[in-house]
Amino acid sequence: MKFFTILIIFVLLSSLVFSSDYKKLHQHAIVIDTHNDVLLRALKGEDLSVRTTTGHSDIVRLKEGGVDVQIFSVWCGGEYGKGRAFNHAIEMIDTLNAIVRRSSDKIAFAKSYNDIEKIFRQKKMVALIGVEGGHMIEDSLYYLDSLAKRGMNYLTLTWNNSPSWATSAADETEKKDSLPFKGLTVFGKQIIQRLNTLGVMVDLSHVGERTFWDAISVTKKPVIVSHSSVYTICPNRRNLKDDQIKAVARNNGVICVNFYSGFIDSNFSTLVKAIKEKNAYLVDSIKQMNSDHWKAEGLIDSALAPQYRDVRPPLSQLIDHIDYIAKLVGPEYVGIGSDFDGVESLPKEMDDVTFLPNITRELLKRGYKEKDVEKILGGNVLRVLKANMN
Repeated sequence: MKFFTILIIFVLLSSLVFSSDYKKLHQHAIVIDTHNDVLLRALKGEDLSVRTTTGHSDIVRLKEGGVDVQIFSVWCGGEYGKGRAFNHAIEMIDTLNAIVRRSSDKIAFAKSYNDIEKIFRQKKMVALIGVEGGHMIEDSLYYLDSLAKRGMNYLTLTWNNSPSWATSAADETEKKDSLPFKGLTVFGKQIIQRLNTLGVMVDLSHVGERTFWDAISVTKKPVIVSHSSVYTICPNRRNLKDDQIKAVARNNGVICVNFYSGFIDSNFSTLVKAIKEKNAYLVDSIKQMNSDHWKAEGLIDSALAPQYRDVRPPLSQLIDHIDYIAKLVGPEYVGIGSDFDGVESLPKEMDDVTFLPNITRELLKRGYKEKDVEKILGGNVLRVLKANMN
């Protein structure tokens, strides 16, 4: 009896020590999230400088989650054509500037790698910008240069829609042979070269396979895949196949795993389909009122999000994607790209940004060395940022 009492006390003490250790490591590490859509909420009037009760993040909760560098997504859908898309990008950047000004004691913009290091020393969070969708440059190198001057740190070559110079994963999958071309045009390759010159990271999330391989062959700098996961585990067009993962590693780039349930769990889409069929009247009504396919799908997902919560995958499946990349090419080529505030479903134990330390906990449980955990949490992205900015 005495032995079992001692054993229980030992287990409890060990648990407390482990809890303290993983939280301490998480706070000590440089944590970088490469994709967050929270600016969409700011555009609707939410004050993100204070703690909010909706969505996945705000400045207060980002700090609590241990985030040291947040790349904020600047995004608009394909319905924003020429004459609108670039201006919308500028509006979102202005919105982020206003947020940073209101929280200047907690967060600051970085325009150079030296700025990043300076902000770290000030113990503030670094704000960076990712422009999600090449259509926002409106086929203009001048607009590309303008966004870079305004602080763009990566350009996602395509969103689900395709600009005139690159094909997206959605279009290469759904439109296939009806596309006038696949991959990068001559102008598209010029854009890659220009991004390299400007010190802006080439982001290969959302792009079609042909575009991926064209970009990898042209770029002279390490690429980022800002919010995509592993195709072998979850066969989704948004995820990378093994040969693509290996190519990013050869390029010395980084793949930042997306937290969205549909990109980490191959069963999630089937479960969601059943929920939509059960709510067919709602789904049909939204589609009838919205001619834009992607906008309609977003509204449907938002409306059904509470039901999606019941079928979300465990956190272990998210860790599986990180683990897969690390085992395939090494822990030097994987990071985190949450897609917070841009998705309607996250895995269990990842309800919002304050749950990020759970990733550190699970990686340690799987036997990862502390130095490798630190690389995954942000060190790898920092390397790619430095290689592009310098």
